[in-house]
Formats: sequence, structure tokens, C-alpha cells
Amino acid sequence: MPSDPPTARDGAAAPSDPAGGPRRLRHLGEFSALAGIAAAQRGLFPRPGPGLRERARDALGVLDLTAADVRTERTWTAGALRGEEVSWDVGFGPRTRAYVLRPREAGGAVLPGVLALHCHAGMKWAGKEKIADGPEGHSPEVAGLRAALYGGRAWAGELALRGFTVLVPDALGWGSRRVPLADMPENVRGRPEPGLGEAGRYDAAAARHEHVLAKYCTVLGTSYAGVVAGEDLAAAAYLRARPDTGPVGCAGLSGGGLRAALLGAFDPDTAAVAVVAMVSSYRDLLDGYVAGHTWMLYPPGLSRLCDLPDLVACAAPRPLLVWYGEHDAILPLSGMRRAHTMITAHYRQAQADYTGVFADAGHEFGLAAQERVFGWLARYVRADGGGPWR
Repeated sequence: MPSDPPTARDGAAAPSDPAGGPRRLRHLGEFSALAGIAAAQRGLFPRPGPGLRERARDALGVLDLTAADVRTERTWTAGALRGEEVSWDVGFGPRTRAYVLRPREAGGAVLPGVLALHCHAGMKWAGKEKIADGPEGHSPEVAGLRAALYGGRAWAGELALRGFTVLVPDALGWGSRRVPLADMPENVRGRPEPGLGEAGRYDAAAARHEHVLAKYCTVLGTSYAGVVAGEDLAAAAYLRARPDTGPVGCAGLSGGGLRAALLGAFDPDTAAVAVVAMVSSYRDLLDGYVAGHTWMLYPPGLSRLCDLPDLVACAAPRPLLVWYGEHDAILPLSGMRRAHTMITAHYRQAQADYTGVFADAGHEFGLAAQERVFGWLARYVRADGGGPWR
């Protein structure tokens, strides 16, 4: 069961802290002294001053994108849900496709909105389908992922049933925004492997191609995080503009949690932000945790402005919930504790509402976490000043 988080001092030395302690870091080995030299010479992880949001937005190269030429592709009903697939053009690549989910009986009532952000999870063939069902249902691969990460539930649809307009868009590299194999370098797309289906082949190639995307983004003066954040900002603006939707919050697990954190940092119109199993200090990630994450987590230059929890706390004064899994295999507990302490300090200074939940859980958004987040969103994201539609 969730519990009150343990305490830790901001700036306390940790095995991965470049400021002190044993310097042999996993995955750097004999080169571990690089961390201390870089920290001393480049001034890493400083306490941020005023204007962090603007400086971080510039460092990430967040693009100003618009969901243009919105089209309704199809509609359906499934049980108590009404679904709509919409698409839009952000100016490059194939059209973004997204699901809009609402309670079937809501009609045209104005509901609070939530931008539900799909995870990374090494699965890029599917995007929105990982957390929401279209009219065709879901694939066996998606069923396996949901069982491992989401308690077997398509959580975006379940959230919609609680009285929300839920928008679930694909992001660059996933689903409708996949990079065709033919456009990848030959050594990246690889050769067909026996028994590996179309989805599996794409996921294997996309994992290698993410390095290529990150390089292009850097050369173009942006970052993978900056492009995806630009897409999510456009999606949030579209959702707020719908006549059936009021204030809009956001939520996501892992890579989706990072997307939620970035949206909260850069979009002052986001009503509330829920980040699940994603937040740690960069300092603690250095000890063997860097390799397990997407390039979206490592925009060049950000660590010279702040540590990651400082950026997450830029959501203030909007309400923020961060869910920490105490047994998360790809995030260190020391880093989560440090993050919680840092965010608490920022929110206390802003006199704003921050909820940090430490749970006996791993890297997942299970049913207990979902219920906690759903209730929290119902409290902080309200249509017309009242509670959620029932």
C-alpha cells in the first residue's frame, strides 16, 4: 500500500553524486572520474534561479507546434464509452492520430479533460493503443505490456468512464508517427529475423533509430524531448479548444510520465500534472541507471541549468502528483528520495499542492496507483468549477 515517503536531505552525498563518495560508477568503471571532472568544470545540477522554465525551454529547444487541419476519422461506441479517432498535422511527418474517449451518456456535456500520455517501454509499433482501445481492440503484444505495466487495464478508457474527456495521442516515433523502416539506415533497420513479426521487427529497429533521431534533433538545435514536448503542447491546446472539454490535466507512466512532467513545466494552462514512475535526480541515475532510459530524458544542456526534479517542480503553482515505486528496477530509490525532497521544497516555497506517494511497487502503473491518480485528478481537474461529471 502507498505510504508517506521517507525523507532525505537535498544535496546529500550518494554513491552516484559527483560531489563526493566512491567514484566507481556502474557502466563507466575505470572512466568514472569523468563524472567528477565534468561536474566541477561545467557546474552541473546548480540550484536554479528565476526564469528556469524559460531557460529550460530554450535548452530543450521546445518547438512551437500546432494541431492543424483536425479531422474526425471515425467514431464508435463500446459499452459505456464513446470513442472518436481524430488526426491532425503538426507540420512534419505523417498525421498524428489520437483517440478521444468520453462516457457514452455524457452527450455534449462539458467534462474536465486529461491528456493521457503513452509510455515508451521499448514498444514503438503501438503508441496510444498501449493505454486505450480503439474499435478493433488490442493486439497480443499490447495485452502483454498492459499485464506487465498497467494491471491489465486500458487505463485511459477507465479514466474516461470516471467523467473525463481523455485524449490519447501518438508521439514522434510511435504508432501513427512511426518512422518507416525504409527511411532508416540499413544498419539500423537490420535484417528480418525468423519468428519476429512486423511489430517486433519495427520495435527492434526503432530502438536503434532513436539514437539517430536524437542526433538529428541535436544538430537541428532542438532535442528529442523538445520535439515530443512540442507535439504534446499542441495536443493539449487542441483538447482545451474542444467545446465539450473544460480544464485539462495530464498523466502518464515512465516515458509518458516524463512527457507529463515536461507538459507541466512548459504549459501554464495545464490544470494538474500526475507523473508515475519517472522522477529521480540525475545525480543518482549516474550509477548504472542511465542506459535504461530514452533519449527524451537526456536533453543536452539541461543538467547545467538544474537537476531533473527542479524542472518537474516548474509545474508549480499547479497541483502535482508524483508516484514513486520503491522497487523500481530502472530508477534508484536514493534518486527518488532526493527528488521528493527537492520538489517538496519548491512547492512549499510556492505554497502549492504537491503529493508525493512512495508505494511498495516497481516500474508500473498498477490498479492501486491508477485509482489514486484518478481520484486525485477528479479533485484537481474540474469542469465549470464543480466536480467531475457523473
